Amino acid sequence: MSPGEVAPALLRPGVPVSAPFGRRLCRVTANRATGGYRLFSLRDEEGPAPLPGQFYMLAAERHWEERGQRPFLPRALSVAEVSGSRLDFLIEGVGPGTDRLCELQAGESVWVTGPLGNSFSAPRQLSPSAAGAILVGGGIGIAPLAFLRRTLSERNIPVRVLLGFRSEDHSGGVEDLFGACEARLASDDGHRGHHGYVTDLLLKVLEGDDAASAAVYACGPPAMLGAVGSLCTARAVACELAMEAPMACGFGACFGCAVPKAGGGYLRLCLDGPVVRPGEVVAVG
Repeated sequence: MSPGEVAPALLRPGVPVSAPFGRRLCRVTANRATGGYRLFSLRDEEGPAPLPGQFYMLAAERHWEERGQRPFLPRALSVAEVSGSRLDFLIEGVGPGTDRLCELQAGESVWVTGPLGNSFSAPRQLSPSAAGAILVGGGIGIAPLAFLRRTLSERNIPVRVLLGFRSEDHSGGVEDLFGACEARLASDDGHRGHHGYVTDLLLKVLEGDDAASAAVYACGPPAMLGAVGSLCTARAVACELAMEAPMACGFGACFGCAVPKAGGGYLRLCLDGPVVRPGEVVAVG
């Protein structure tokens, strides 16, 4: 298979992979600190294999509804890596639900629904001239790009990785998820790599002569996604953005993840996303 080609089953197949309706109980096999985040693994013996960019709805089996803020609803998390039936997730504790997931111990169980949503496209599905990929991750948004990087590399597609973090406390996962590749880093506070935004690194790459030969894939905070989309649109570089939004169901019923669509109406990120293209939504970030 030549560079730029991807087996159709590995990236966006045209329609999302259908997850089984109803949730299933999966066993946690590991949970460890990685910088300011946690990386935990579980075994999903029954669900279909996910594609890069897809996500799962997760809720701990025990002690999920026994706290002051009562996190009744599951939390949506992008899958960061897959190995057989093992699924890896990168997580930051920012509230009662994510705090409980951060506390999971090997042997505990998690209610799982997924994989959900669409996936990233192959570079040449985005642009016939795109033989390589540029991955731009910010904060916890580096997670789905790790799975994408490995998938592309296994198909001999050249990949450049740019990762940015707000601060040392809000960083992690680089060595665990990107240790097998060379990644350029940026940090807002200067604790590691370029002192500034990851979009500064992207701008330098896009100013190169070969920028048009790659597609850009990004996941991170809204402001970063907005900047990535603007940089790529201004230079006619193909781009896909993995967005985040509050979700209650993952199946499109609650409309909690609706975002304005260019031309009117709304996209439900759990069904029409989470991967979108800059022109599909209104003013990302």
